[in-house]
Amino acid sequence: MSAAPAALADRYAAVRALSSALVAPLSDADATIQSMDDASPAKWHLAHTTWFFETFVLRDHVAGYRLFDERWPFLFNSYYEAEGQRHARPRRGMLSRPTLDEVHAYRAAVDHAIFEAIPILSPEAQALIALGCQHEQQHQELLLTDMLHHFSVNPLAPAVWPAAAKVPVAVPGPIGWIQGADGMVTIGSAGQPSPHPADFAFDCEGPRHQALLTPHALADRTVTNGEWAAFIADGGYADPRHWLSDGWAWVQANRIGAPLYWQQIDGVWTRFGLDGRRPIDPAAPVTHVSFFEADAYAGWAGARLPTEFEWEAAAAGADPRSGNQLDAAGPVEPRPSTSGPAWFGDVWEWTGSAYRPYPGFRAVEGAVGEYNGKFMSGQCVLRGGSCATPRGHVRASYRNFFYPHQRWQFTGVRLAKDL
Repeated sequence: MSAAPAALADRYAAVRALSSALVAPLSDADATIQSMDDASPAKWHLAHTTWFFETFVLRDHVAGYRLFDERWPFLFNSYYEAEGQRHARPRRGMLSRPTLDEVHAYRAAVDHAIFEAIPILSPEAQALIALGCQHEQQHQELLLTDMLHHFSVNPLAPAVWPAAAKVPVAVPGPIGWIQGADGMVTIGSAGQPSPHPADFAFDCEGPRHQALLTPHALADRTVTNGEWAAFIADGGYADPRHWLSDGWAWVQANRIGAPLYWQQIDGVWTRFGLDGRRPIDPAAPVTHVSFFEADAYAGWAGARLPTEFEWEAAAAGADPRSGNQLDAAGPVEPRPSTSGPAWFGDVWEWTGSAYRPYPGFRAVEGAVGEYNGKFMSGQCVLRGGSCATPRGHVRASYRNFFYPHQRWQFTGVRLAKDL
């Protein structure tokens, strides 16, 4: 095997192995449950990412390939209309069969076929494997955040991984401000789905284009749990002056009074994590907050959320592999660490920007063209990655996106202000 296909095979193997490591602590029952419509069972994530490779690489580019089970595409297609009918998303947790062992067997069979095919695949098919690896990395983060939600609704508050040893850390000092670029800046990526990770970008990250920035500054770190507790203590969730109209309606309708997974016990704020329920760390970045909460906090603090263009211009020179991210080696349980200067990792940072296409954007042809473009409505952009994002997956131009009320991901806040 030549160097390029061998490197692609190594990358594929590493990505697939990490998914297996993440589910290693789970029983079949753990991997089957679905705690809300936004979350999917761990078993489904494992099978869906495998379906992606089987469908778009093996079925479409390997002559004579036969599906592992012709019934399973209906179960494990997510939202690809071009691939036909599919099992309803809210009912994924009803799939007691296939079992977790059968899903692992499916993964093993597809992996074997991919490894045999890589040396003879066309560049187009190899690019689809690269896309599939990025896709599976996205699902690794979803897998972790969905597991967290599943376990959070269990009254036993079970821990998936043991807690890290408690190490006293200093609470960060007051937020400092970094003056941002102003005038015309170049935004976006010129990359595209490629077998080479350094050249890869999703279609929604481009085309590169210019954006006009007015004088502004960005906070030198993200907002901490301790600072968020002060917002709560000051009645931040009870004062409509801080909230957008839709956000205030959401707070009222859902009786929101703290970040997701926070609970006050005997006067002490605690949070639930994959290491169980523990007191909040006042020095750690606040996480599991919605866009509505992020915007309200920013208003309360006399600031605002950065635009995605301000954020990208500031982070463009930083190492995207830095910061607290998910690593294949060592403990895989993600934990936000002390809020610090890194632009990448710990928590996804809400921006004030709507997820819309860049000038000149065109979705690629075929079913994979449904990957990003059709979701450019009603969602907000997040930047920077989190403690559950596989290291090497994000870059300064990377655009994550969620609806403004969603908060089961590791989402946090960096402030900005006009100058």
